[in-house]
Order: sequence, then structure tokens, then C-alpha cells
Amino acid sequence: MADYLFDSTIGGLQAALNMRLANQTVIASNIANADTPNYKSQKMEFEDALRNALEISGRLQMEASSPEHFSKMDPGRIEPFIYDNPNGVVNLDGNSVDRNAEQVAMAENQIQYDTATEALRRKIGLLKYAINEGGGR
Repeated sequence: MADYLFDSTIGGLQAALNMRLANQTVIASNIANADTPNYKSQKMEFEDALRNALEISGRLQMEASSPEHFSKMDPGRIEPFIYDNPNGVVNLDGNSVDRNAEQVAMAENQIQYDTATEALRRKIGLLKYAINEGGGR
């Protein structure tokens, strides 16, 4: 789905889903390493990475060589910023994972993933409706 004929909504939702998946991986890694000595909890900068994936940070450039060409975007190109969580409290063994906070973050991320999935489902439903001429005749 690299070329979008209608608008960038589908591409944006795809980028959001990819970012949520990457965030889920970071959170799951934190939970899996909760008992690992000296493990530092990590966090992913989601909003900036999504903005960069959508190229909406004011640097969107036209890639078409003719006004009749459709512009394209590549939401699969994700470069999130993952860093050690500075808010983590270090335990006696040097581990900074807070299981409760990570589980809350995982639940929030899952809700946002489900919301983006539902929005994508509805967008595709609208396109199907339009293709079928609104369901009439």
C-alpha cells in the first residue's frame, strides 16, 4: 500500500499501527527483563517518530515529476527514538523496570492500536461503499 490514490489517511493509519507495534515491542521487552540485573527500562518517542513517518513536520516534498502524478508516501519507514527511561527508579540490583507502569503503558498502547485498527476498518468500509456506488441500484 505504498501508493495512495485517495488520501493519506490509510497511510497515516498504517504508520500509526506500525508505531504502536514497535512501542508494544519496547514495552514487552521491559516487562520481560523486569528481573534482569542492571537492565535499564526503555521508552520510545512515539509522537515525533509518527510525525516523521508521515512527513508532516513541515518537510514534505513532492516526489511526482508531473502534476498529474499521485504523490506517494512510505509509512513503512519507521525510525523511532528509543532511549533509557529517565523516570525509572533503580532497584538494588540496578534494574529500573516498574512492572505496574509498564502494564499500564501496554494497556494504553493496546487501546490506541485498537482505535487505529477500527479507524482503518471504517476507512476501508467507506472506500468499499464508494466503489459499490453507495450500495444503490
